[in-house]
Parts: sequence; C-alpha cells; structure tokens
Amino acid sequence: MIRRFSQELPGLLSMAARLLQWKPGDFWSATPEELAMALADPQVAPARPMSRQFIEQLMERERNG
Repeated sequence: MIRRFSQELPGLLSMAARLLQWKPGDFWSATPEELAMALADPQVAPARPMSRQFIEQLMERERNG
C-alpha cells in the first residue's frame, strides 16, 4: 500500500515531539532532510549518494546480463 506524505505527517510530528522534543514550529520549519538526519541513528554511518560512475557501471552490468 502506498501512503501519502500527508498520511505520514501525524506520526512524524509525534516522533519529532517525543524523541527530539521539537515544538510544532520546529517541525514545520525543518526540511525533510533535516528531520531525517535528526531522527537517524548516530551509530550508523549515513548512506552516501551513488556516483554517476557507479550508476553507469550498474547499468552496464545489467545490460550485459
């Protein structure tokens, strides 16, 4: 089932309030990336974006089966 972002908002707002002690204004002024970083596990290294070269390698590998 695909959930819309608007359906996720109450849960995200609740998590930000409980875990981060954010007030509603803090939540609404944060970007989605800021919220994700604030809620991320500090013990886990953040995922690095794939480079163009890596994407091209994956495409070539898929093309060649």
